[in-house]
Amino acid sequence: MEEEKQKRYEALKQIWDEVFALTTSPLYEYRTKNNYFPVMGEGSHFAPIIFVGEAPGRNEAIQGRPFVGAAGKILNELLEKAGIKREDVYITNIVKDRPPENRDPLPSEIAAYSGFLDRQIMILQPKVIVGLGRYSAKYVMEKLGLMDKVESISLMHGRVYEGEAGYGKVIVVPLYHPAVAVYDPRKKSELLKDFLVLKTLV
Repeated sequence: MEEEKQKRYEALKQIWDEVFALTTSPLYEYRTKNNYFPVMGEGSHFAPIIFVGEAPGRNEAIQGRPFVGAAGKILNELLEKAGIKREDVYITNIVKDRPPENRDPLPSEIAAYSGFLDRQIMILQPKVIVGLGRYSAKYVMEKLGLMDKVESISLMHGRVYEGEAGYGKVIVVPLYHPAVAVYDPRKKSELLKDFLVLKTLV
């Protein structure tokens, strides 16, 4: 177990080093100009659930940690209400650097960073992958062989799909991004209902 722990830690650290030095990224200049950090991810290296967001916001880029702003507070609240400890899951994003003005990630940015996410998934080998928001949900679904099941997030959220990863079967659950509840508090009850579904899967 200790050996595997060390192996996973080193493999994830290697990814962080590569992202940090990714001068070819379309967001590298913006990151360095603003003294931001890339946001790799955090949580248990043996997490049964990985949450995949879209891209870090300003608070995340300043601290180098995922989901520490307003959406992070909602995520924490939802995890707590579903009886899931934040330290028992792993939280990351497809895009590891902040896009300007918190805009949606561009296809070129997703292409630049998605390979790192693929490697994180292979290292951590979770049972459940949660796509938070339409970009993450679509990417994860397509990556795990569920292209024909991709619909709008308003139709997919809270549903349970079975995909195929390099290490075997994996459950995929698309969810609304917690940020939707920042703008529309009524969405929080819907998000909570979906989070309770996760509890039944682990």
